[in-house]
Amino acid sequence: MMMTGASHKTIAPDEFQIPRVITPFPAPKLSHLPMFQGDHKESLYWGTYRPQVYFGVRARTPQSLVAGLMWLGDEKDDDGKHVIRHFCENSEDLKSFGWREHNGVDFGRQELFEQDIILETSFVKSKEGSLGYGGDWSARINLINKGLNDEVQRTVHLFFYIADEGGNILNLGKDVLDPKESSLLASGSRADVGSWQMHLTSQSQAHLETHYCGFKNPDIVNLSDAVQKNLAIHENKSARLQLSDTSEDSSSIYVFQISTTTQSTIDIAFVSGIRGDTSDVEHRIRSLTGLPLSSLLEEKHIAFDAKFKECFHLSEKLDSETLMVGKAAIGNMLGGIGYFYGQSKIQVPTSTQLQAKSQEEFLLYWPAELYTAVPSRPNFPRGFLWDEGFHQLLVWRWDFRITLEIVGNWLDLMNIDGWIPREQVLGDEALSKMPKGYVVQIPSNGNPPTLLLVIHDLINGIRAEKFNKEERDEILSFLDLAFVRLDAWFQWFNTSQKGKEMGSYFWHGRDSLTNRQLNPQSLSSGLDDYPRASHPTEDERHVDLRCWMYLAADCMNSIIEFLGEKDRPATVDYRSTVKLLADFNLLNQMHYDHDLGAYLDFGNHTEDVRLVWKEVTGEDGRVSRELVRETFGKPELRLVPHIGYVSFFPFMFRIIPPASSILEKQLDLISSRSTVWSDYGLLSLGKTSSLYMKYNTEHEAPYWRGPIWMNMNYMILSSLHHYSIVDGPYMAKARSIYEQLRSNLIRNVVRNYDQTGYIWEHYDQTKGTGEGARVFTGWSALILLIMSEEYPLF
Repeated sequence: MMMTGASHKTIAPDEFQIPRVITPFPAPKLSHLPMFQGDHKESLYWGTYRPQVYFGVRARTPQSLVAGLMWLGDEKDDDGKHVIRHFCENSEDLKSFGWREHNGVDFGRQELFEQDIILETSFVKSKEGSLGYGGDWSARINLINKGLNDEVQRTVHLFFYIADEGGNILNLGKDVLDPKESSLLASGSRADVGSWQMHLTSQSQAHLETHYCGFKNPDIVNLSDAVQKNLAIHENKSARLQLSDTSEDSSSIYVFQISTTTQSTIDIAFVSGIRGDTSDVEHRIRSLTGLPLSSLLEEKHIAFDAKFKECFHLSEKLDSETLMVGKAAIGNMLGGIGYFYGQSKIQVPTSTQLQAKSQEEFLLYWPAELYTAVPSRPNFPRGFLWDEGFHQLLVWRWDFRITLEIVGNWLDLMNIDGWIPREQVLGDEALSKMPKGYVVQIPSNGNPPTLLLVIHDLINGIRAEKFNKEERDEILSFLDLAFVRLDAWFQWFNTSQKGKEMGSYFWHGRDSLTNRQLNPQSLSSGLDDYPRASHPTEDERHVDLRCWMYLAADCMNSIIEFLGEKDRPATVDYRSTVKLLADFNLLNQMHYDHDLGAYLDFGNHTEDVRLVWKEVTGEDGRVSRELVRETFGKPELRLVPHIGYVSFFPFMFRIIPPASSILEKQLDLISSRSTVWSDYGLLSLGKTSSLYMKYNTEHEAPYWRGPIWMNMNYMILSSLHHYSIVDGPYMAKARSIYEQLRSNLIRNVVRNYDQTGYIWEHYDQTKGTGEGARVFTGWSALILLIMSEEYPLF
């Protein structure tokens, strides 16, 4: 159906044939594989799958029971209302927050630093004695004084809620206003988990006061506003900061205010599959609260530490601060995995018979679920296609089955043409954290196929005998079913993104008509404002995409070698494609600049483009000054003279022979302080570039024009490691640069974490300070693989 953003007008299905762009790929879903059913599926049913909130629990089902935590901050907003913490914010309101430990399945421990208290939230699951699907779970909230004498206590107002997204009516517990050692807060019944109850217990002698409010519609996105209003009404009446102790008829969401003091511990236990035996329920509640819960959490903590050592083999020489960062990297990566359900909004293709009357109109993708890691809980709590490949380089070393299921979920989002939307904004909570202008996905635009980077790594893991026979068979079974989708994905790139010359490619989607952007962005490349040819045309050749296509073809060829031909209808001769894209002479003819000793894009380009202030008359006749782009020189087809991350893609993908003198020039460029080298990591764009640290518009600060990004540093470091161990005249040079760069990256990330409590999106090119999104454990979590010296093989 096609809808408009304003009126959501629906066009009846019989008025047109369903456009190809919203037609699913005609193949069995990977998520339906037997390996993802049974015990595996049930073990992952409940989890902290709401990365966008500070603490939230849900099941991996579209209409789930949803639980979460809110609390009152120290400050008030501009309207004088108490600020309620709920959705993660990229601000200084909290001094720090994040998962310190998480195993991706049934345990996590998080710390949230308010101004003078620490909220420690723990989550754990148990199947013991439970007859409900997915078992039981418990949340512990430990309130700790920070910087105060333990005897100096302050009141803390917590709000724990439970909601049924399906609108099922919840029952209020009879002990809510008179909290005892164990109090029933709410109960209900669902088809998936049967009858359930949620209980509150307090593990301290601190005074506990509880209140509640109930709402009929589970509008979780605006829940904090509703609670704020409820508090304000009662505060105005009685000067007390408490909820109203009222609920709407047929409430499907209850919020419970738990007012207590610091140095206290609150346990909230959820039990399901209840069948009438109250003694059994009481036993299960006891096992998930108090001392038994403390013992269970300690057991999970010890297991996490043991698995961390087993998976990453970190040197005993690493200090405790560095190990803490490594644990935070994997803990936040796994704790940031979410479950989303909804329909993507797709731009109406010009090739369809439908014509969008405005940019507000779009097509709706089919309803789909997505189990995925996210780049950053406060800034980017949703699925990003090219980010996910980097995420899974880390995750598979912890649990390869989680990686296979996540990769399978992404491939299941493929349409009949082999296209996958690059950003997945599924459901109201994800939409609430998304800038409106980026919601609608453009079907002509791709994103680097990094999922193939993970698959390639898994295949090489099999070659290196990192998996036992059962694990190996599971991976090969996955690849066998995935092949037809991967083949279609490659073919989509190979046709839709190809250039005019054989073996050339360019990222589609750059705006050739803009008069606002200094250099039109290439969002589909993942490198956003990284400078390309000044004037986009179909003559462009992008060296990074050419190298991604080499990796993709090589990965597909490896899959065929492992699985055998067996009537597999590949659309491409992958062996020949690999040979073409690995042709060193052809690569150099297309992209190498001998004077600069660098690989460059090719296109219609002039360096003489600037942003200038001009007076512009609007439709209303008003005159305003605006910053617009002007070209002062004539563009010509040429190599684009910007040295930066894109220049090192042939190096990253090891296409350069180890004995080539070009390799030495690459090493010289990497280690040049006048270009990309710094004491904190490699800069995204060289200081020699005319667009180094230049704004792209009046308000768009430089993003990939200088700042240091971990994913590209990881890839370059990986190849430095490779060239330091293969025979060649530059082994020692590569080893020296490798050791310096690795040391610089680790030292800087650890320093920033020690100072701020965060791993950051990117790091300043001159001072090394963390910038952009906080809790970017996303691909910045690759610092753990740098610590453990785990790199992909090509």
